[in-house]
Amino acid sequence: MRYGSGTDPYCYPGTTVLKNRAGIRDRDALAEFETTMVRDRMESGPPPGKLDKAHDYALHRHVFQDVYDWAGKPRTIRIGKGGNWFCYPAFIEGELDRLFGDLKKKKHLVGLPLDGFAREAAHFIAEVNAIHPFREGNGRTQLAFLRLLCLNASWRFDASVLERERVIGAMIASFDGKPDALTELVRDIASPEP
Repeated sequence: MRYGSGTDPYCYPGTTVLKNRAGIRDRDALAEFETTMVRDRMESGPPPGKLDKAHDYALHRHVFQDVYDWAGKPRTIRIGKGGNWFCYPAFIEGELDRLFGDLKKKKHLVGLPLDGFAREAAHFIAEVNAIHPFREGNGRTQLAFLRLLCLNASWRFDASVLERERVIGAMIASFDGKPDALTELVRDIASPEP
């Protein structure tokens, strides 16, 4: 992860370890703690909401509340990955308003055939990824939101196809303007309810 100029206020001074509720200052120990806490919260089910920006923030807060004080709040610094920068912090709120407004106009993708749902959902997730609203946990929040989107549109969510390398590869390709891999991934995840 790359950061804007200066030090990262989300990290302990002189380190790249994110400040956390447990006070852990070792990256590996924090990763282990985060994995455990996030898994437990994910298993407890998502918070209720309207598949809007507030719901996305609530979802991030729910999943990461045991780990980070800033869970559910948009980031305040510039970050990037792989030589690509994400949305400037000053534009996060407006871009999310636009994106979730479009999703609402499209009736949260309800009633679309599988190919249409996969294409539209992939586009939505790719846009959220480019915005990258949170300092950490964007990918997990995006997948949790995609699950809710699938279920709301009466599609099953098959998590067994979520192979780490495939997901990361699809997200990177979508960031580069190549949505096919992400569309195919969503098509494989979604299927008619039994």
